[in-house]
Amino acid sequence: MPAMFHSCSEFTHWDRDLRAVCGNFSTALSDRHRLFIGSVHGQDVGGLELAYIRTNAGLISRRRTQGDGDDDRHCFLILQSSGYERIRHQDRVLELGPGDLALVDSARAFEIEPQGLVQNISVHLSRQEVRQHFGENPLFGKLARNSVATHTIRALIRSLGDVELSDGYGGERDGPALEQALIGLAAAGLDARTESQPGFACVGHDDLYGLATRLIETSLHETALGPDYLARHLNVSVRQLYRLFEQRQESISRYIQQRRLERIAQDLRAHDLRHESITQIAFKWGFIDAAHFSRAFKRYFQHAPRDFRHQVA
Repeated sequence: MPAMFHSCSEFTHWDRDLRAVCGNFSTALSDRHRLFIGSVHGQDVGGLELAYIRTNAGLISRRRTQGDGDDDRHCFLILQSSGYERIRHQDRVLELGPGDLALVDSARAFEIEPQGLVQNISVHLSRQEVRQHFGENPLFGKLARNSVATHTIRALIRSLGDVELSDGYGGERDGPALEQALIGLAAAGLDARTESQPGFACVGHDDLYGLATRLIETSLHETALGPDYLARHLNVSVRQLYRLFEQRQESISRYIQQRRLERIAQDLRAHDLRHESITQIAFKWGFIDAAHFSRAFKRYFQHAPRDFRHQVA
């Protein structure tokens, strides 16, 4: 049964297990949950490695590497079993829900932000083999949800989780054969995507709200981010945006500030960002006035930024 962890020490154990199974990641607790839930275990099927991850952590992140080390020899083919999460890579954001699949390059910086409790299965594919198959195309993207290739991958990955397939199951040829099949299917799933989107002015309110919040997520570092910025990039009126957020009892400016503060809190929790000053982190996420940031942070989290970081440490 997956373990339910109640303390920071248990979170540390989960973090350690994640690193052992998946490589060198940085993790942070979520500010939205008082109880941490997490489990990680690996599986080997004829040499093909899989990781089963369940968590409500706030952030799982990876820095860019040279792409030639033992820790970054994989691409991760991620099947979202349940829950919702965002994966950020440079200026791209993937949103995964139950049944979605994504390919992520371990040698590139990316962040995974679970939206509550999530479960996923990560298949570790040889980065070298994926690169040979994909050529110069990016090793990152969400697969077409309803393609034949994606349906086949789902069924194949889920079948590998059968209880009969214990660790070490299969012959020497099984792992490489499965890997080549998954790489080919992943390439087909990515090729089947449709890149065209309807004009922003033609989408429904729920779709427009989703587009607006996704644009906010990818633009938090922009100091100009605000109602005018969103309206210009979404090709809608500022009045329409105000009305859209008011219908959800939200303010655009307050929503943006809260998301910035939550991102800053995650960075203040991250062990590998201890060398960055609080002001550097605040400015990275779009604040331009240190005093204003400090007041807003204390009002939202009931602790000054320095005290918050000290308590986490």
